[in-house]
Formats: sequence, C-alpha cells, structure tokens
Amino acid sequence: MNSRTDEVRTPWGLVLLLGALTAFAPMSIDMYLPSLPSIAENLRASAAQAQGTVAAFLAGMAVGQFFYGPASDRLGRRGPILFGIVVYIAASAACALSTSIEMLTISRFVQALGGCAGGVVVRAVVRDRFDHTETARMLSLLTLVMGLAPVLAPMLGGLLLAIGGWRLNFWLLAGFGLACGLATLIWLKESRSEETAAQAASESPLRAYFALLSQPRLVGYALAGALNGATLFTYISASPDLLIGTYGIAPAHFGWVFGANAAAVIGASQVNRLLLRRRTPDQVLARASAVAFLVSIALTLAAVTGFGERWSVLPLLFVVLASYGFMQGNTMAGALNVDPRRAGSISALMGGASFGVGALAASLAGLLHDGTPRPMAIVMMLALAGSAASLRLLALRRQT
Repeated sequence: MNSRTDEVRTPWGLVLLLGALTAFAPMSIDMYLPSLPSIAENLRASAAQAQGTVAAFLAGMAVGQFFYGPASDRLGRRGPILFGIVVYIAASAACALSTSIEMLTISRFVQALGGCAGGVVVRAVVRDRFDHTETARMLSLLTLVMGLAPVLAPMLGGLLLAIGGWRLNFWLLAGFGLACGLATLIWLKESRSEETAAQAASESPLRAYFALLSQPRLVGYALAGALNGATLFTYISASPDLLIGTYGIAPAHFGWVFGANAAAVIGASQVNRLLLRRRTPDQVLARASAVAFLVSIALTLAAVTGFGERWSVLPLLFVVLASYGFMQGNTMAGALNVDPRRAGSISALMGGASFGVGALAASLAGLLHDGTPRPMAIVMMLALAGSAASLRLLALRRQT
C-alpha cells in the first residue's frame, strides 16, 4: 500500500473526532499538574492531599470503564458516549467550584467516571469498522491526535494558572467536553453490529467478562498492555518531583521536558503505523516488548549507580516511554480480534486493567520514593518484565 492510497482511505474526520474523545484522560490529568501546589495552598491542603486528586481521577477511570463497555455493546455506541460527556461537563464545573480538597477529590472521581466513556467506546467503534491490522493502524493514528494533549496540556495549564488561577483549568475542560459532545451528536454515526447487539442481549455483563477472562490470549494482551502502560503512569506521577526536585529543572521548563517524552510516544505510534504495512501487530509486539525490557534494565542500572545522572536517565527514560506507542495500539487490536462480538466489553477490560495496574505501579513508586529515580526505574523494569512474559506466554503462545 503506498502512502497516496493510505491518505485517500484514511477517514481523517473520524480520526480527529475519535482522537478528541480519547483525549479526556490526558487533558484532565496533565493540564492541571502545574496547578497542584496552588490548589494545595488555596484549599488549605497538604501536597499529598493535592496529589490524591490525581489518584482519585485514575481510580474513576479504572472503575467507570467496566460499565460503559457492556453498555455500548447492549445499547449502542453513541448513547454511552453522550451520557459520559454530560457527567464529565457537570463534574468539571464542580471541580472549578470546589471549596475544599475533599469536594475536589470527589469531583475528580466523578469527572473520570464521565470522561472514560469516550476512550472505552471509541476503541469499540474502531473495531466495528476495521479489521485486525487496520484497527492497530487506526489506534496508532488516534495516539497521534490524543498524544498532543500531554505535549500541550502542561504548558496550557501553566498559562491558565498565570492568567486566572487553577479553577480556569476546569472551566476549560468543561468547554472541551461540551465541544466534543456537540461534535459526537452531529457527526458520529452508530456502528454497533447486529451480531454484537444479539450477543450482548443474550448474556449479562458479568457473564461477558467471565467469558473473556477465560481466554488466555485475551488475558495476555490485557496484561501486556496494562503492564507496559504502567510505565507511563509511573512516570506521570513521579515526573514533577524527579524533574524539578531531583534534577533542578525550572518549573517554567517542566512542560517542555514532559512534552518531549510525550513526543516519544507520538513518534513511536506513527513508526508503528508504518511498520504495520509490512509486519503483523503481533510481530511488532514481540520485538517492541523485548527491546523495552532490555532498555529498562539499562535505565535501572543508571538510576541505581547514579552514572551520568540526568544525562543517562532521561534519554533511557525517553526510549522506555516510546515503547508505549508500539504496545498499546497493537495489544488493543489483538485483544479486540480475539472476540469481536464483545468489542465494548473487551475495550472496557483493557482500559480498566490499564488504569488499575497503572495506579498500583504509580502508588508503589510513590511509597518507595527516596528523592532519586531508583524507585521509578525499578517499578518500570518489573512492569516491563511482566509485560514481555504475559505477551510471550499467553497472547503469542500459538505463534511461537
């Protein structure tokens, strides 16, 4: 397939809309990171309590997906997305109006419950319309659109903080949700197949999840993707203290370094899209998981010994995070291909596992925090070892 044909066949309008719907999580997390100290001061809370609002959002993302996935199989794709967006808008306004850290924490949890609808249903929409390899390529394209959020969001958040304070971040997120809701209402067509609807009507959501968890290949893809994604969550939670506190990078420059690592994910996802013209998603996964694990060993050695300090840790971290761009779209496509009739439930299972494992990994790195990059690097290495093992022992067992 040449690039010209690829451009003609790529539905760019759909890519932009679906990419925006998957951007709720990175927008909602990354944009307000520069505001955490200001939030703690304004609401008379500790730094740990302010950081807890991030954990509350991750928990909401993990929990909410398990509801929207089966709902999208049973009720259709459009309705659950629109419902989630309405919840997201209302919760974003509640965040902006919060008068205590407890109110903000609860509002962030509810905000995530609404915001996760877009991500989980979008993946099912993609599988409705495309085959295995094209699903992987489309998900790589969505990463390109979604990936702009962590590049731009921290810088935008810092600007909004300077202009109107931390509350302005949440008013902008409410506006973003409104725009996405209107676009979905006008342009997104229903894509759920009759076969999917019939399958969902014949079983309860709990039975669907049990059926999926009984399939080793799907479990392998889910664990491989979630454990690889744990590196990104660990980095997000550790990056402010690592970059500003440990390496002395000025807060004004934090967004640039943070954005550079986000660019690694975007770039890798587009290289992945090109590789899929000549390789299968499983072939790319096998190589990417092995390389990621090997680089994580080098990162851990650099972090533990202190050799090179930032000049060794940050470049190796860049490569480790880039593996996310190769792993996520391909593990999702592989999982969705195992049982396309339950695409919504699979998407929810994958997304819930990703946020759940990511939150646990980030919490573990936080508990081990010692002012050095060692805890972050060790957690990443263990996660990537588990990712590679899950892939080879479960997901790709029949191909090896």
